[in-house]
Amino acid sequence: MEISNLQEDGNSDSTRTLVAVSFNMHGYNKGFPTAEELVKNFKPNVFMFQEHWLTPANLCLFQKQFTDYFAFGSSAMLSSIASGMLHGRPFGGVMTLISNNLRKYTETIYSDERFVIVKIASICLLTCIFRVRVLSID
Repeated sequence: MEISNLQEDGNSDSTRTLVAVSFNMHGYNKGFPTAEELVKNFKPNVFMFQEHWLTPANLCLFQKQFTDYFAFGSSAMLSSIASGMLHGRPFGGVMTLISNNLRKYTETIYSDERFVIVKIASICLLTCIFRVRVLSID
């Protein structure tokens, strides 16, 4: 997605690119090395993770590991944790990382365990990012 910086006279002075990456982690521990490599190679402005499988207490791992980004998201395991001892395999969860450079332009419209809506807006840019995790029912 290309973004032009418009001057007051309507001319553009440069073009920047908004880079967004979506990645299914298949668990935080399994997906973290690949996510780290994607950040290193592509330097995305927006990074959308699904299936991180973290409990609510461990969501802070994203903020600790990706310090150039601010993180928000949720765990799909909240009800499992609340009902007692954790059993079975972990599941779900979404997390969105936005570059700290875009913090002042970013607004979370809605965040749920299955989808996130984010608005990134500045004078010359308005982007809404929708991410929906759809399950198939057999």
